[in-house]
Amino acid sequence: MRGRRRTAVWMVLVLLLGFTTVTVQATEETRQQIEQAERDKKETEEQLDQTEENLKNLNEQQNSLQGTLSTLNTELSQVSHNLSDLEEKIAGKEAEIETLNGKIEEVNRDLEEAVRLKDTQYETMKKQIRFIYEKSDFLYMELFFSSTSFSDFLNKNNYIEQLSAYQQKVLQEYKDAQAAIEAKQEELELAMAQLEKDKEELGDYKVQVVAEQSRVSGLVSQTTNSIHATAGQISEAEAQALAYEQEIKAKEENLTALRAKLAEEIRMAELAAQSSWRDISEVSFAEGDRYLLANLIYCEAGGEPYAGQVAVGSVVMNRVLSSVYPNTVTGVIYQSGQFSPVASGRLALALADGRATAACYQAADEVMKGTTNVGNCVYFRTPVDGISPKYTIGGHIFY
Repeated sequence: MRGRRRTAVWMVLVLLLGFTTVTVQATEETRQQIEQAERDKKETEEQLDQTEENLKNLNEQQNSLQGTLSTLNTELSQVSHNLSDLEEKIAGKEAEIETLNGKIEEVNRDLEEAVRLKDTQYETMKKQIRFIYEKSDFLYMELFFSSTSFSDFLNKNNYIEQLSAYQQKVLQEYKDAQAAIEAKQEELELAMAQLEKDKEELGDYKVQVVAEQSRVSGLVSQTTNSIHATAGQISEAEAQALAYEQEIKAKEENLTALRAKLAEEIRMAELAAQSSWRDISEVSFAEGDRYLLANLIYCEAGGEPYAGQVAVGSVVMNRVLSSVYPNTVTGVIYQSGQFSPVASGRLALALADGRATAACYQAADEVMKGTTNVGNCVYFRTPVDGISPKYTIGGHIFY
């Protein structure tokens, strides 16, 4: 009798230790998930800080570019104003040159007329002088004999002398006029040459101003393009910052959920430590349990090797045997938040189409008879950093 009691006590202790290992492992996994989530959140916060710093620098760069653009626009306005003034001056100079050209033409006409008159007078006076030179003796004799008196002779002689003096005076006047006209012509030609030089210099300066205007316009265009590019970078950085903020918020919500899950798993661990497991012989299977379990195995491990399919079925049966979980296959599988194919609807589709394979049914049959290749593990998932599994089979870890 004592031997039986001692054996029973040892069996209870072994079962409690087994349950404690399972629940502690689950709690440790959740702790690791929390630590990983906190690291992810910190990393995202650092990325957000860096993005905000980049955004600050971009805004400063944009403000600087706006200041540069304002300065360039002011410079461009001044250049355009200077160019307008120069164009007015050039137009004025061109008008002056045109006026001077008209005056020069007028002076040239006057000069030609003066030269013609001078030449005519000169020819006339040459004839007179030749006549006087050739006929002087006859002229004086004519004057002497034709004079009625000596006083009349003197008067006629005086007339001749006055006429000769007048002719000399006229000749000198024409010579002086010609010299004045030529001097005026030279003066006007010099003025015109200076104006042409001024016009050329103004034209050169105008070319320089146009080049400067083009340079400033190019800088304005370049700066404007830089501002547009910076604005695009700012928009992108703002969107990235917003995405990081949303990601941090989601991570915070995930951390809250994980902490709640950890509290629940601790509660379940404490409960499991005080509970016991049933033997497979104590389980009563319903008519559709085999079909349901085979299709769940298909959804969770249809692409895994046969050992992996048995392992997934073993986890389900371990929960059925545990007093911490529902005591039926249906209750375990449909327990809220436990198996993702249930929530996603994949299990419902598999059940509707009967997708479970022969291997899935064979695995279900084995575990329903009490076979397990993962001990008393009640959790499985794909590998993740921070979890040390008790078993790794195919693409899943079991703990």
